Amino acid sequence: MDEVFVEGQFLGLPPTEGDADVVILPLAFELTTSYGTGTAEGPLACIEASGQVELYDPMLSSDLPAGLTIRTEKAWEGTAGDLMGQLDELVDHAKPWYSGHQFPLFLGGEHGILPPIVQAASHHPLVNGDLSKLTIVQIDAHADLRESLDDEPFSHACAASRSLDLGVGALLQAGIRACSRQEIALINSDDRITTFFAKDTQHPHTGASSWNQWLESLNTISGPVHLTLDIDGLDGALVPATGTPVPGGLSFWQVIETIEAVFAAPNATIISADVNEIVAQEDTPLTQFTAACLATKAVACHI
Repeated sequence: MDEVFVEGQFLGLPPTEGDADVVILPLAFELTTSYGTGTAEGPLACIEASGQVELYDPMLSSDLPAGLTIRTEKAWEGTAGDLMGQLDELVDHAKPWYSGHQFPLFLGGEHGILPPIVQAASHHPLVNGDLSKLTIVQIDAHADLRESLDDEPFSHACAASRSLDLGVGALLQAGIRACSRQEIALINSDDRITTFFAKDTQHPHTGASSWNQWLESLNTISGPVHLTLDIDGLDGALVPATGTPVPGGLSFWQVIETIEAVFAAPNATIISADVNEIVAQEDTPLTQFTAACLATKAVACHI
């Protein structure tokens, strides 16, 4: 581990003054959770756990930060008294980090952070106001394609739908194993959506073939990409404290392979990423440590 360890900083790295290559942005957002709670505390728990993540990555020739600068921003906390007001605040908070000069990595917080992140991403030079250029790669247990949940169209369960409403050009999903009939109909009717269901990729006999198809689809992505990692896309045994855990999910190494594949796609540029639905686990740090490992892999792949 690095000799200088600083509490409250991602990976325990000393804070960076001035411009940074990678910016860690904790988003303490939790207004529409529908099952478990605690995602507002998840980002800081993830940052704390990241201090135990090794700085060595076999992809890199030197330990993290591997010659780049990483800065951990102060945690965002909404001040508006209503959901739409806080979503607008999230857009304003995220927008400055899409200048194209740094790589923003958001830590959530419930998955409702996705639409405001996407809206902010429209200001990236590679998007330039045209979100049809943007591809979202989503790891998740849930399709998040509901029109509304509990009469709330901006629920975390609608994050992908609201992002598509903004004009996103393509959505690639894997790990999906909990969705409604209406969501299945949308998947089948909207040609922007490509979904790989966990029942196929995790099948004991034919799963390898389906998984390879997923990796091939990632390799063909072109243009700017936002990577969104809802940690409940992993099997519930790995992230038992996430907001809505679901059994039968992806393995840790499958998600690592996904991150590596997205960044390796020859015609794609990953402009940002988020790791969301993190909940601090009290009896063991497994959930937040797993999230920290995924966030660290995204940083390593960006480098």
